[in-house]
Amino acid sequence: MNRYKKDRLYFWIFLAPALLSFIVVVIIPFFMGIFYSMTDWTAVAGLKPSWVGFENYKEMFTDLAFQYSFMRTFLFTLLSVLSINFVALTFAFLVTRETKFKNFFRAGFFIPNLIGGLVLGYIWQFIFKNVVPAIGGTLGIESLEKILILADPNLALIGLIFAFTWQYAGYIMMIYVAALLNVPQELIEASELDGAGPWHKFWNIIVPMIAQAFTITSFLTLVNSFKQYDIIRALTNGGPTTQFNGEVVNSTEMLAVHIYNVAFKYNNMAEGQARAIIFFLILSVVAMTQVYVNKKREVEM
Repeated sequence: MNRYKKDRLYFWIFLAPALLSFIVVVIIPFFMGIFYSMTDWTAVAGLKPSWVGFENYKEMFTDLAFQYSFMRTFLFTLLSVLSINFVALTFAFLVTRETKFKNFFRAGFFIPNLIGGLVLGYIWQFIFKNVVPAIGGTLGIESLEKILILADPNLALIGLIFAFTWQYAGYIMMIYVAALLNVPQELIEASELDGAGPWHKFWNIIVPMIAQAFTITSFLTLVNSFKQYDIIRALTNGGPTTQFNGEVVNSTEMLAVHIYNVAFKYNNMAEGQARAIIFFLILSVVAMTQVYVNKKREVEM
């Protein structure tokens, strides 16, 4: 056996366990899910699922709760992506300056990312329900003392974004820190000699140099915002309720929570699976579009 064939053999031998695991755990269940999404499967023992075709998909697109959840997920994702990247980039600029405690601040900003989503949700639930009104009472701010953040549909969404940003911005900050440290200082110094101000340095030198970091961070924040589940479950559990086209819906029930509720809370496994398939397709298209657009901008810069 020549060296090339031997290398190929070793390649497939080492790849086989991971490839087999991926096929068994991901690929096969995915196609099984497509099949079950076209049945009336309920996961009840002894009940054989019957073929219903695309009825579950038709039901999904006429369901006002799904439509509202879809819109709120897009809004939550958009605001989260903007908020997390703005805060993370600001933190990155702060901790890359030559200050005495920059390593301490890096660790401090990153630590919230180590807290589990459920624990973090309960922490912020306590803060919104008890700490914020207490601060309002101490400062004599009546509106802050009586505010019920988690009881208002719009404020609850903002509260979720605030908690998610607090958790995830430190992680994204580290990516920006690595990118900023790779910006050649010679370019910065040369621009300063030419009379460039802080804004011109940022927009014309730093942004093009860290364009790859923007692509990565945008992708990560977009995907994780779309899939957000644990913080929502712990902080609001999908509530509070609100009205949408005359129907009562949950104001913070994002798609991941909505799919779980349909499948396990209401025991409509097939409908939940159909919504999960559409969720996967939407997320794939949005993520690939975002990467394509950002990669194109990298070349233009």
